[in-house]
Amino acid sequence: MTRPALDRLLPPEGVPLYFRIAGVGVRTAAQFTDLLITGIGALAVFLLVLALDIVSANTAIAIAAMLFFFIRIPYYAVSELIWNGQTIGKRLMKIKVVSVDGQALTTQSLVVRNLMKEAEIFLPGTLILTLNAEALLPSILALLWVMGVLAVPLFNRRRQRLGDIIAGTYVIHLPKPILLQDMSKAVRPPSAAQPSFQFLSYQLEHYGAFELQTLEGVLRSANRAKGPDAYKRHKETLAAIVAQVRRKIDYADPVRPEDQQAFLEAFYKAQRAFLEQRQLFGDKRKDKHHAIQSDQG
Repeated sequence: MTRPALDRLLPPEGVPLYFRIAGVGVRTAAQFTDLLITGIGALAVFLLVLALDIVSANTAIAIAAMLFFFIRIPYYAVSELIWNGQTIGKRLMKIKVVSVDGQALTTQSLVVRNLMKEAEIFLPGTLILTLNAEALLPSILALLWVMGVLAVPLFNRRRQRLGDIIAGTYVIHLPKPILLQDMSKAVRPPSAAQPSFQFLSYQLEHYGAFELQTLEGVLRSANRAKGPDAYKRHKETLAAIVAQVRRKIDYADPVRPEDQQAFLEAFYKAQRAFLEQRQLFGDKRKDKHHAIQSDQG
């Protein structure tokens, strides 16, 4: 079986992250799941309308199609807004939508990608199902359009459909952050020559386990042998990460260049302890977008 391709994403913190791009198969499975959910919802409302006897038999099919449309559109857009790029189907398949520029997903991008889904698939599909044999040409054109848009993800590296390309998004497999057990033990205690960095609870609210895992990789790389050029690049990376972390958590005290490694080690230790404590209370913070999800929920 072909292993899904990896993609490099550069978030605002400046540390590159690598994700597995979601393939067409797993996205199709998620789509079918979401269609089943919205179809059941539309059917329930339709049966209620029939029970109330407020529509005639001649308009029943049109009413059913309208119900499916007006339930489907809000379902996709609202669920991806609430769950930060996931619908129920995507959650079950462990995939999610992300922005190509590494920024947080916007309402506009999610609405655009889901409205485009109507033009790509649902409306042409409905046209194919409803046209009769006398209108053969429109049916053939609609079929060719659907086949064309379904083929688009097969011919680009990130498996983006038209809606993703326009909205600037694509779909990835959820990362599985696993914090190694011995990293906090490897963090050196502060010496007399180094300041003892302290962090408040509100400063530790900004990051989740995945960002902590990325920081862990950076700290581990500091213990490997380096040539002069590699050592210089590593120090520049540390300086950039320290600047991003200080800005993100509103850490006002300056950090001397010789203390940057100690600062990140202290932050790692405090952040890990904070996340483990929150996990005991059922709050699993997977990544830095947890705050957005909580606010939207």
